[in-house]
Amino acid sequence: MNLLFDQNLSPKLVESLADIFPNSSHVHLNGLDHATDNEVWRWAYEHGFTIVTKDADFNELNTLQGFPPKIIWIKAGNCTTAQIERLIRTHYEAIQQMQDDPNVGILLLK
Repeated sequence: MNLLFDQNLSPKLVESLADIFPNSSHVHLNGLDHATDNEVWRWAYEHGFTIVTKDADFNELNTLQGFPPKIIWIKAGNCTTAQIERLIRTHYEAIQQMQDDPNVGILLLK
C-alpha cells in the first residue's frame, strides 16, 4: 500500500514508516506542497496512493466524489510525529483491512 502524507503531517513519517509502508511519500516530495486538496486528491488517485491527513476536507471529498483514493483521517489533535507514527503502527491491521475492503473509503484514527 502506498501512503501519501498530507502537508499537515511530517515528511519524516515516510522514512520512519518505511519498514511497513515502503512505497509511501509526502506531498512535499511530489511538488504538491502548495496544491489544493482537489489537486492532491487527483494526484493520489492517478498514482494509486491512500491519503493520510489531519484535514477534514478530505473526508468531504470522499463523501462527494467517492473513492479511490482512500483516506486515513487522523483525528488525534495536537501530537508529535512520534505519536502519529505510533498511532499508524498500532492500527496497521485496520489500515490493511480498510485497503482490502472495496466498500470502505475512509479510516478514522484517534
